[in-house]
Parts: sequence; C-alpha cells; structure tokens
Amino acid sequence: MAFLFIRKKNVVAHRRCMLAAVACSILFLISYLTYHAHAGATYFRDPAWFRKIYIPLLISHTILAVTIIPLIIITLTRAFKMRFENHRKIARWTWPLWMYVSVTGVLIYYLLYWRFPQTKPASVSGQTMVETVPAR
Repeated sequence: MAFLFIRKKNVVAHRRCMLAAVACSILFLISYLTYHAHAGATYFRDPAWFRKIYIPLLISHTILAVTIIPLIIITLTRAFKMRFENHRKIARWTWPLWMYVSVTGVLIYYLLYWRFPQTKPASVSGQTMVETVPAR
C-alpha cells in the first residue's frame, strides 16, 4: 500500500504505512527470536527430494533477512532527515528485497510447519537417538 501511496504522491499515507510496516517487522523479529531462543531450530529432513528446493530458498531468505535490516535503517534515516532523493535511491533496492524476505518467510513457515511438518529427533542426555514419526 505504501508503494501505491507514494506513486500517487500521498506522502502522509505513505509515511504511516511504512512506519506501521517497520513496527510490525520489529514486533515479528522480537517474537521470532524469542520463540527460537526457547524452542530451538527445526530442520527440514523430509521429503528428501524437496530439500533441493527448500535449502536454497532458506539460504536466500536468511542472507537477505540479515541484509535488509541495515537497508531499512538507512532508508528510514534518509526519510527522517528529509533527504528524499537519497531516500528514493536506496528505497528502490530496499522495497523489493523486503518484499522478497516477507514472502519467502511466510512460504518457509508454510513449508516447514504445514505442508511438510518435520518431526523432532528424540534425545536422551543431549544425544540424538531415533527420530519419532507421528502415527498416521
């Protein structure tokens, strides 16, 4: 929506949408880090044939998720300092990368927890034993 607002020269609506998007992203990042600090990692094992698709998707998502943080900060800083020409130059890169990270994040979640739910390995004293397979 913010992209459409700025195209229509509605700067106030653009600003509000972008601040809402940043606030949502910050809340998501906090909840994501908190969840994984407590729950640990989930590894994509099955189906093995889909790992060839999943792993490159995850790698590109992860690299760009880390990269997008400073880009967002720079883009916002330039807007707050009213350096709109410089803001526009970096926003042309920030926006599509941010959209890619957002869409692939939802896709990864769907694949890992809904389409191909993964089982956690059973462990005893920190040593991995046999994986548990849910009854079907």
